[in-house]
Amino acid sequence: MEHLKVLIIIPCYNEAQNIVPLLNELKPLQWGNAQFTILPINDLSTDGTLACLQKHAPHYLNLPNNLGIGGAVQSGIKYAQRYQFDYALQMDGDGQHPPSEVPKLLEAALKTGCDICLGSRYLKWEGFQSTAMRRFGIRILNGLIWACTGQKVYDSTSGYRLFNRKAITLFAEYYPDKYPEPEVIVYGRLKGLSITEIPVFMRDREGGESSISGFSSLYYMIKVSLAILFIKLNFLFNKKA
Repeated sequence: MEHLKVLIIIPCYNEAQNIVPLLNELKPLQWGNAQFTILPINDLSTDGTLACLQKHAPHYLNLPNNLGIGGAVQSGIKYAQRYQFDYALQMDGDGQHPPSEVPKLLEAALKTGCDICLGSRYLKWEGFQSTAMRRFGIRILNGLIWACTGQKVYDSTSGYRLFNRKAITLFAEYYPDKYPEPEVIVYGRLKGLSITEIPVFMRDREGGESSISGFSSLYYMIKVSLAILFIKLNFLFNKKA
């Protein structure tokens, strides 16, 4: 197996309860000849996240302004581009994404040659499955993504995903900031990136609360749907110009 440089990007906003256990779980991660660099990104947290990173993370970014999930992830992608990583792997800082699943994403990416590899909860229906209302909304988003791009996905809101160098180059220039997980699929596919989805096991949050729950899930899905349609229309308009 070739020597691979893999950057693990972990966007963090108020994850003081979760980030240290996750970092400890990531430390022994090994896979073939891959060299892993773990990069938590503090998005101007208001709890003790920064103090946790200062004490426990050999590498981290501390953003001077709150950029949201999209801006935090793009900061990591820009870091991956600058230091010429072969892959950038995004995972949540709340403990939902087990590090033990990382090799599955790398194996699939190398086998298929895809530009983006998505980790899905809904291909084998194992592990944490989210609420029924959110699953319903995700199915709507999945259908909209298929209609706009021809790409069939089952877990469009998954934040467990792997980018190769081609994807890193694209998203270092532009990365959706409002609803990045589904928007990245649409934007990347319209720009010619290939996408593969594989089953992975996910857990419930180790601590804290999700910002998307209850009826806020419905509001989120409506806003995301509009954002996806805007990307598609913008693409068609620029293509004709």
